[in-house]
Amino acid sequence: MPATPDPRPLTGEPLALDLLNSRWNNDGAPRDLLDGTDGLAVWLASNGLARAYPADERTLLRLREARKALAVAVDGPPERGAPLVDALLAHGRVRIRLTPEGPAEEPEFTDPSWGPAWLAARNYLHLIARAPDRIRVCAHESCVLRFFDTSRNGTRRWCSMAVCGNRAKAHRHYARTKEN
Repeated sequence: MPATPDPRPLTGEPLALDLLNSRWNNDGAPRDLLDGTDGLAVWLASNGLARAYPADERTLLRLREARKALAVAVDGPPERGAPLVDALLAHGRVRIRLTPEGPAEEPEFTDPSWGPAWLAARNYLHLIARAPDRIRVCAHESCVLRFFDTSRNGTRRWCSMAVCGNRAKAHRHYARTKEN
């Protein structure tokens, strides 16, 4: 683990969304965890990838490229995002094997620096195959974070009820009390 803790307000989302959440707003100021290799080391550690991939400039460039492609795929029409995600996926493949523990899939890459970017793109494919309508952007007007809605009825609106949901409730309460 890097000495620096992960500063992001939302972690633990599926890998593709966690990569998108490496950009966030902090009191109205945009922040970017991937502004250098130190932040990359934090992101890799937060996602259990630090032992497999180095926090170097090549990996950082590939991951930033993946973040841009996934943002287009998540936020835009499929015809714009699909070629960008496909271009990321062209840098790796899945090797299927039979191991003593049973069937296993092992990713293989044209260049190991593509590993985290490729894994995020593949994770996005899993999310859209599972439930594309459950990929959401936080409903708070100043929040840019994304999440995968795992609520039973699929009505989650906030990246975090404790942060953005509470802000919205406080804002509504303030507006009601100001009217009276």
